[in-house]
Amino acid sequence: MSMNPELAEVVAALHWDLAEWLGSDALPKVFDRISGALDEEFTSVVTTGQAVDRETLLRGLWSARNLQPGLEIEVRDIRELARSGNLIVVRFVAENMLAETRTGRTVTAVLVTDGRTYQWRTVHETAAPAEGAG
Repeated sequence: MSMNPELAEVVAALHWDLAEWLGSDALPKVFDRISGALDEEFTSVVTTGQAVDRETLLRGLWSARNLQPGLEIEVRDIRELARSGNLIVVRFVAENMLAETRTGRTVTAVLVTDGRTYQWRTVHETAAPAEGAG
């Protein structure tokens, strides 16, 4: 299935905001963009296997501001896997880069769209080897 460039931008934009929030002394508007991108029913399964709801994730993010100075997040291999009505399933690789450390994960996500905007409904992350590791 071909990738919608707008959808790729949505995936990249959230990760740029996450990197800015976690890796710098970001303004609260960055947190507001992240919060606004998450559907009210948002859930996430993180790489440890723990399921986290929207409120728990946002509370953790709020306190993690600038805890990883210089963090960058690279997103690649974005693929739209399925689309039905207002639901879109995407998979991509996200890699956190902090100094020489790279931490990769494969992410499958469901987004909800009204045709104009996109909100993240659920995310499932699986640890993946970093590209070029070893």
